[in-house]
Amino acid sequence: MVTAMPFSGHVAPLAAVAAALVERGHDVRFYTGAAFQAQVEATGARFVPWRAAPDFDEQNLAATFPRLVGKKGFSQLMINMEDLFISTAPAQLDDVRAEWQRAPWDVLVSDEASIAPSIIAEAIGCRWATVAVLPLHLMSPAGPPPGLGLRPGRTVVGRARDAALRALVPALSGRLKTAANRAREAVGLPAASVGFEHQVWTHDLILASGCPALDFDLPDRPDFLHWVGRLSTPIAIPAPPWWCDLDGRRVIAVTQGTQNVDPTDLLQPALEALADEDAIVVATTGVRGVDPLPFAVPRNVRTASRVPFDDLFPRLDVLVTNGGWGGVLTALSHGVPLVVAGGDLDKPEVAGRVAAAGAGVNLKTGRPKPAAVRAAAAEVTAHPSYRQRARAVAAQLAAAGDAARAAELLEAL
Repeated sequence: MVTAMPFSGHVAPLAAVAAALVERGHDVRFYTGAAFQAQVEATGARFVPWRAAPDFDEQNLAATFPRLVGKKGFSQLMINMEDLFISTAPAQLDDVRAEWQRAPWDVLVSDEASIAPSIIAEAIGCRWATVAVLPLHLMSPAGPPPGLGLRPGRTVVGRARDAALRALVPALSGRLKTAANRAREAVGLPAASVGFEHQVWTHDLILASGCPALDFDLPDRPDFLHWVGRLSTPIAIPAPPWWCDLDGRRVIAVTQGTQNVDPTDLLQPALEALADEDAIVVATTGVRGVDPLPFAVPRNVRTASRVPFDDLFPRLDVLVTNGGWGGVLTALSHGVPLVVAGGDLDKPEVAGRVAAAGAGVNLKTGRPKPAAVRAAAAEVTAHPSYRQRARAVAAQLAAAGDAARAAELLEAL
């Protein structure tokens, strides 16, 4: 049984794992939101929809979770965690328990964002493997808490800073632990002795997307964790009608992913910054079916809701991105250097890891000024070291394996 929170960036890597398991002859069910039924069924898995759990549109979360109206930054993160990733867990258990009663499974395979998998595994009594679809956020005694985008301290002062920040985590995550224990109580489970940040991880098997170079090269990861590189399945995205404009030209791409897609945050300042480049600038809106942007764009810009990224990335000089993990891994798997404007959720962490790996520039904001984007893009394209480091990361991602390696490890479990 594969489960994924109904977000594009969560479903896609789990779909790759599901497809690899189906290809190896396994019977796979996949529990997620209705918007992803076709994507799930394309893997050969049987789609199991959210029924009792409140299904939602990832691009209009506030319609289902009204506390998110007008929220960004830390406030958005905390409400996301409480309302989406914790409070939906009892209803997710109801949905999945009905499947278990119909036909049990050998292993539960889940993303790491929700507390539901730990509740499901404990309530039902099944083996459980976690697929980390976000930058690995296991707590480490050798670094700062994940999520801040900080490099681990290497000096006495730096290590003291990291220890002080780790000591703050229980207090800062207290409301999440309280919400998680309410969810556990609702399904008849005792209160957990550990915080939310520990409850989302299994101790059976963790399959982490990415590679050590994007994990600050931390040395103390558990022996049940395995890197599996980039998890992806081919998705047929037709080339837009202007695709031939890219032939023989320098190409730069700008994307805000599929979350927090207000185009004035990154797309507008980036397109203004790159208006005078002797290059075609490809901008993706991130909104299904919406190709144009709600403002005038420079003559060198081409827009689409989505493009065939695996065909685009080999052409790129640089990708300007808000730091969605899946898009970053795709770009780096092609050796493309990055300019990352990570403003909220996991994006600042992604930006910090890209910069620490030497594969790009961290703008340290989700709403950069045009001058900052222009300077960062010039920095990345002028210095070959960024592309060299991006190619080194690409080699690590390839060596770690992919969905086929994840399937092998799940078979071993």
